[in-house]
Amino acid sequence: MRLNQNTMLLGKKVVLVPYTSEHVPRYHEWMKSEELQRLTASEPLTLEQEYAMQRSWREDADKCTFIVLDAEKWQTQPGATEESCMVGDVNLFLTDLEDPTLGEIEVMIAEPSCRGKGLGTEAVLAMLSYGVTTLGLTKFEAKIGQENEPSIRMFQKLHFEQVAASSVFQEVTLRLTVSESEHQWLLEQTSHVEEKPYRDGSAEPC
Repeated sequence: MRLNQNTMLLGKKVVLVPYTSEHVPRYHEWMKSEELQRLTASEPLTLEQEYAMQRSWREDADKCTFIVLDAEKWQTQPGATEESCMVGDVNLFLTDLEDPTLGEIEVMIAEPSCRGKGLGTEAVLAMLSYGVTTLGLTKFEAKIGQENEPSIRMFQKLHFEQVAASSVFQEVTLRLTVSESEHQWLLEQTSHVEEKPYRDGSAEPC
């Protein structure tokens, strides 16, 4: 969405930046993976289709997307490009027309060497906080393949509770309702995350 196209979120392990055209080639390479296609329930796209998808995600008001960068690599390697530091993405879908306070959240850590290190956790926490403070969301859902136990456990650690299971789609639905106490917990978990301006994909490391 256009709302976040000039927003960058800096954490300890990850940096979240808007999905721009410069990120498409690396993203396209990721999505050739049959494992990632299965885990994200995605169909392979041509590079041209991927560029079109990136443009639609920037324009559509019901999709909020950030690319996840490895913060250590991005901040410590002089001249490192964002594309070389990419590890995944995190998304919010605002598709429930009857409930504008509900967002469906997805996270993908595409680089196998970066999994299990807490990058996905920090990316989700930063996105939840952004969803609450900037988008006015109070409820979040995550739909995860039943075999993706690491992702299910991660969301459960972030206070999501399973509310449904689909044998047809082989997925479970987890939900988080942001009460006052949950909001306070979320603020504490993300107190270190800084929101900074991002311009045209040319933000420089700090």
